[in-house]
Amino acid sequence: MSAPEAGGRPERRRRDLALLSLGVFAGIAAALLPVLSVIAPGAWTVGALAGAALVLGCGLAVRFSRAPALVATVVELVVGVVFLTAVFGRTTALLGVIPTPATLASVPTLFAGASEEIRLGVAPVVPALGLAFVLVAAVTGLAVVLDHVVLTARMPLLAGVGLVAVSLIPTIAIPADVDVPAVLALAATVLFLLRMDVRSRTRGAPAARRSGSRAWGASATAIGIAAVSVMVTLVAVPLLPQPALRFASGTGAGFGTTINPNLELGNDLRQPRDIDVLTFTTTAPSAPYLRAVTLSQFDGAVWQPDSGDTVGVPGGDAPVFDPVQVDGDIAVADWTTSVKVGELDSPWLPVPYPASTVTGLEGDWLGMPANRTIVSRSGSSRNQDYEVRALVPRPTLEQIRSRPVGGAELGDAVRALPADVPAIIGDTARSVTAGAQSPYDALIALQSWFRSSQFRYSLDAPVEAGFDGAGIDAVARFLQERTGYCVHFASAFAVMARTLDMPSRIVVGYLPGTRSGSVEQTGQADYTVTSSQLHAWPEVYFRGVGWVPFEPTNSLGVPTNFASGNTGGQSGSATTPEQQDAATPGATRTDAPQLGDQDGPGSTSAGSGASSAQNPTGLLLTVGGVVLLVLLAAPGSVRAWRRRSRTALIRAGDAVAAWAEIRAQAVDLGIRAPDAESPRAFASRLIDEHGVDADDITVLRDALEHAVYAEDGGRSGDGSALTEAVARVRARLWAGAPIGRRTLAVVLPRSLALRGEPSPVEVPERVG
Repeated sequence: MSAPEAGGRPERRRRDLALLSLGVFAGIAAALLPVLSVIAPGAWTVGALAGAALVLGCGLAVRFSRAPALVATVVELVVGVVFLTAVFGRTTALLGVIPTPATLASVPTLFAGASEEIRLGVAPVVPALGLAFVLVAAVTGLAVVLDHVVLTARMPLLAGVGLVAVSLIPTIAIPADVDVPAVLALAATVLFLLRMDVRSRTRGAPAARRSGSRAWGASATAIGIAAVSVMVTLVAVPLLPQPALRFASGTGAGFGTTINPNLELGNDLRQPRDIDVLTFTTTAPSAPYLRAVTLSQFDGAVWQPDSGDTVGVPGGDAPVFDPVQVDGDIAVADWTTSVKVGELDSPWLPVPYPASTVTGLEGDWLGMPANRTIVSRSGSSRNQDYEVRALVPRPTLEQIRSRPVGGAELGDAVRALPADVPAIIGDTARSVTAGAQSPYDALIALQSWFRSSQFRYSLDAPVEAGFDGAGIDAVARFLQERTGYCVHFASAFAVMARTLDMPSRIVVGYLPGTRSGSVEQTGQADYTVTSSQLHAWPEVYFRGVGWVPFEPTNSLGVPTNFASGNTGGQSGSATTPEQQDAATPGATRTDAPQLGDQDGPGSTSAGSGASSAQNPTGLLLTVGGVVLLVLLAAPGSVRAWRRRSRTALIRAGDAVAAWAEIRAQAVDLGIRAPDAESPRAFASRLIDEHGVDADDITVLRDALEHAVYAEDGGRSGDGSALTEAVARVRARLWAGAPIGRRTLAVVLPRSLALRGEPSPVEVPERVG
């Protein structure tokens, strides 16, 4: 080796380390770009990037000094703690940088403040001290972890998984258009890390120089895969259907004020803060309910939001949907509602039923004819200003009583029930509706029963054993406890209607809001809707009329009550929760929702069935769990992929791949395989110390020597013999390892940290 070459290696090593550290920093910055759609950029952004740069720079300096890799990680942790103390805890710290017990005691307070900001904030949240601390600490800690993964463990692919997970959190929280610059930046940084890692591993290795074409081929393949992946992300993903959110038994989660269709709304109802989400004016005689999502499919545990064919929302005054098909003798009212959305960030648009024309929207919106809802694949309702024309069927009491429920146009989903419906549900439904002369009378009997003194609206309904939800068991428990909130009332009503063979579904939307003024010239009333007026109610389908809503929630909203056409009242006068006149016989009109329970936390503003100031705990735990599982599974997955790749080469007669696999298996099981040890010495040690069959390891060793020194070189070995020998050696090593070591070999294979190719083989001594 020449002097210049020897002197150049340390310089190249330092340059490679510096480029890897730079790649880690760039990856963190790219992963944070989508986060800025949820958390408003500001001082925390500078602090987070400064913390990441500081720990990465200190770690790089330690590595330049040739200190052990573990020392670099320890130094980074210490520097990170000192940095956070200097920024957020200097008033209680020793010399302003050394944390004291008082400094540590302030951390829970900061975390509590961050939780409160996320829980009550509206995206993009402007972070105060608590949230800023959590963000800066998280990014600084991420820099330490990624530095260790990339520069110490040499697993850049695992680091890429972590970066992608961070960038996906905002996308899960708030649907939005694909952030093209962020996607490209993240893809470029991950590819850069992979390329630099491969380059630092193979630089200077003789085998690598002989396999230059193979390396360039691998690079070209990687670039091709990356290009295809980016194209799929940018082109194909936006064309996919909007992911459906579920009414599940998990905690609702989201950032800011949104419509999150999750029927376990107890935690949301208990939020103390109320936010104005929209205002509207209407020509209707009373304020309409505003619908967002319908749910028809119920498997006993989960209500699923409806999906199906969609149509584009045209510009101008062109109708989105055809008018509701009603019988000719039923009157139809024509009402217009103008909506101005403020702090509501949702892909579902609140509209009165049954919407026909929607004008004034910005962005790309789709209509779902099956349920007359409006949804965006990637846009948001925030700051939308639109007008909805609704052609509303107005049957009389006699007309609705004469109509049967159901129709040939309906599917099976609106009648389906699980096989194991608790007996109390069907028995109670039949008992309450006994004597009803028509389906409508039966439903009114159910509505009146739920709204009677036998039930009580309460935010303090039991939450143990899954009662704080909408599954079949929760419905049965609710009928026993007879206390709950809108989710319990709506789900119980819908399920009981199905036990009576009536098609039903649940709607999520908003109560009519509070009257705030009027426009005398046009006769329109002004209403303000708050986040606490998010609500759930059931609907039942009547032939010749369409979907008719009911209001079973005790003490809330406006109960359905149709006027008789034979009592002097106007035919088709107010009848439904969407439109009910105070003059309607039997009606009790309230502009503001009435609460039956004022004792629960935040009940002063939680007058409806849900608050949209979402609790992020469930989302954060779910995402964190998924990320943790991915991180735990990633090393084993990478190792399995390498084994499969080598197996294909071994079957083709590649002796170098066969030897590399044996060496990797040994390292995974805790057997030393130093780079400086020759294949002959390693083979002898496997025979003497680990019981490997001499014939098997000799076959592999001789094939390696032949591959290196024979003129035909490369893949001249017997693929079948190599494959069988590798399998037997691996099995013997595996059998001789303790159970703990075998578990680590699967979960955290140490061979992923191996560098370079096998050491040069010894030249066999010639005799004579």
